[in-house]
Amino acid sequence: MRIAVSGTHFSGKSTLVEELSVALPEYSTFEEPYYLLEEEGYAFADPPSVEDFELQLERSITCLASTEPNVIFDRCPADLLGYLLTHRDAEAFELEAWLPRVRSAIETLDLIVFVPIEGRDRIALPRSQDARLRAQVDERLSELILENSLNLDVEVLQVTGALHERLRQVLKHLRSEAV
Repeated sequence: MRIAVSGTHFSGKSTLVEELSVALPEYSTFEEPYYLLEEEGYAFADPPSVEDFELQLERSITCLASTEPNVIFDRCPADLLGYLLTHRDAEAFELEAWLPRVRSAIETLDLIVFVPIEGRDRIALPRSQDARLRAQVDERLSELILENSLNLDVEVLQVTGALHERLRQVLKHLRSEAV
């Protein structure tokens, strides 16, 4: 299966990816585009600009072009759309121009695991982070992924609870798909 784990920053998404990679050793993992680009020497603005997010979106689409059958992606293009559509300069982003490629890339996935911010927040947000932006991105991702505002043909599993519970939900879902 090709799985992407999606969610706003500090939602537990990357931690879940790490636990899934341990529980599913036959799967390879792709780091989120931000870290891949950073490792290559790309210097992001602080806060990231629309161009920075577009570059991450491009990398995410490229990563999904991988033909590996058993892979877990930390983020997918929907995540980057969430950030772009809530960015203070969102009007500079041309969504319609990107949509065909975004849809095509996302539909190569078998499953998106959505990690929302929960009512009882499980992740302590550092003071340096913008809580309002985090909540806005979470809301936008919910629209894009759960409400399927882009009409994507991909299965979605929302996970909640402590890390071990989120992991259990994903593994249970994968076992049921294998039957």
